[in-house]
Amino acid sequence: MAELATIARPYAEALFKASTADLSGAAAWLDELAAIASNAQLQQYAGNPGVTSKQTFDVVAGVCKTKLPIAAENFLRAVIDNGRLSVLPEIANQFRALKNAQSGSSDATVYSAFALDAAALADLSVTLEKRFGRKLSLTVELQSDLIGGVCVVVGDEVLDTSVKARLEQMKVALVS
Repeated sequence: MAELATIARPYAEALFKASTADLSGAAAWLDELAAIASNAQLQQYAGNPGVTSKQTFDVVAGVCKTKLPIAAENFLRAVIDNGRLSVLPEIANQFRALKNAQSGSSDATVYSAFALDAAALADLSVTLEKRFGRKLSLTVELQSDLIGGVCVVVGDEVLDTSVKARLEQMKVALVS
């Protein structure tokens, strides 16, 4: 949604500039806050006119698994005070994109039919980094409907080597 991206951009850029000393730390707490903020019940609670900004802040900060640094608390207060809690996931996405652009890396999602052990993931990471020509930060999600193999999404690029994709290609070839 273009509107969310437009609203989130100044917040992400300001946070990026303010936390250049510890981008990884900022990314960690921002991802946690974004996950919390994406909860529909929290959105409904925060949107209630009878709930103050301080009450919303206390709920969000109370749900966090780790103690938030002062910078995180100040950032969260600014977001809540400006009524932008619902935009927090998009702020996190844009912040991650800025961080990746600076380090020359990208986020990649690996969809697999089965769980990957550490050795297989390390091998896959090396292969994918050669294929895409940059450092990748992999996250794995299970999708049993792939049958076997993996499907990798890096930005707008997709590498689908799953059995499901190969069967679809065979189906198209046979039907044509």
